[in-house]
Amino acid sequence: MIEAVKFWNEPNNKSHWANEIDPEWRTFGEMVRLAAQAVKAENPGILRVLGGISPIDPQFIRRLQGYGALDDMNVVAVHGFPLDWNLWMIDEWRNKIGEIEAVTDLPVWVTEVGVSSFGAEEVQEFGLRRTAELLLGRVNRIHWYSLFDLPQEWGATTRHREAEGSSYYRHFYLGLLNKDGLPKLALRHFSDYTPEMGVCQWFHFEDPRLDTAIEWMRRLGIKRLRTGLSWADYIRPGGDVWYDKMMKALEEFDVTATFCFTPESKGIQPHHTSPPKNIEEYADFCVEMVRRYT
Repeated sequence: MIEAVKFWNEPNNKSHWANEIDPEWRTFGEMVRLAAQAVKAENPGILRVLGGISPIDPQFIRRLQGYGALDDMNVVAVHGFPLDWNLWMIDEWRNKIGEIEAVTDLPVWVTEVGVSSFGAEEVQEFGLRRTAELLLGRVNRIHWYSLFDLPQEWGATTRHREAEGSSYYRHFYLGLLNKDGLPKLALRHFSDYTPEMGVCQWFHFEDPRLDTAIEWMRRLGIKRLRTGLSWADYIRPGGDVWYDKMMKALEEFDVTATFCFTPESKGIQPHHTSPPKNIEEYADFCVEMVRRYT
């Protein structure tokens, strides 16, 4: 079942929000403020989570507080990948959580944390074990990213792609299972940390990995799943049918559902990172998802 809904994904990351259009994030702040109010009115029992920020930036949280965007939130979420992308060491995780706790009274969740096997599977194995040592018991929710490697032919959701060099290619090696569905070294440890540690797995439109993912989550003892409900995918032909199937299949898990990605036809610019032309339509989408799947 859905236990929490999350408004957007990495809004302070230029790969997920076009801040050249919205340089002070005022539109974003107003958009998620309206969406949180609307979801609260529809179903006050569902936890409302500010989309996981990346980088972990307390000043961004202060900015959104000033816009009233956190007034109806229950949780602030953060994302971190210190062995792949962030400019801080993995042992700084607890301090990074503390930086956000210092500027908000809301609890902090880690809804994406991961380590790629880009250089060596042993690096990912170490990263999983050290992450568990640092974060289990420190925060109430941890979602490891991810269960599956991302096939390179699908492409990663980032704006500059190959121009990012090795940073781009690391996107494809973050799974506990490789592109052929075979276990990596880190997988053998994952059940040591479940059910306290959940997983974050994005499912693409009509993703053929859905049934296999459910089988692996059961085998690993995973109870908590974070996934996405894309506004852009939902309005495409067959989008509602796909999400009905997906959410029905995931009913046995405690799901944090992320509402994100602007349809090209709805954006100020025709891109998934663009602020929508009408921010109330995003709130309407969030309410429709809550009404349909909770």
